[in-house]
Amino acid sequence: MNVYLLLGLAIVSEVTGTLALKASDGFSRLVPSVVVVAGYAMSFVLLAMVLNRGIPVAVAYTIWSAIGVALIAVLGSVVFGEHLAPLQVVGIGLVVGGVAAIQLGAGAS
Repeated sequence: MNVYLLLGLAIVSEVTGTLALKASDGFSRLVPSVVVVAGYAMSFVLLAMVLNRGIPVAVAYTIWSAIGVALIAVLGSVVFGEHLAPLQVVGIGLVVGGVAAIQLGAGAS
């Protein structure tokens, strides 16, 4: 399987787990709590597979964490109605730009 597809699946698993974390209501609801544990476990397994296939840890972790942060910010607004201030939107853009810089820098070395 393509390494970037695995990384994408790791991101989706982490984001799913994080959204379920909010929905679990402090781990007081069973189904979202199970989704949290499964989502994070799957995410770490997939991230480990990505690292085992030769992507540098700095690149893989930067992409995984930054895209996860950006997706959670946007989905928190969409799914839970959390407000995104204009400065937060700019911050999301900077996060995405930072990921691009890390990725481009890795290719240059």
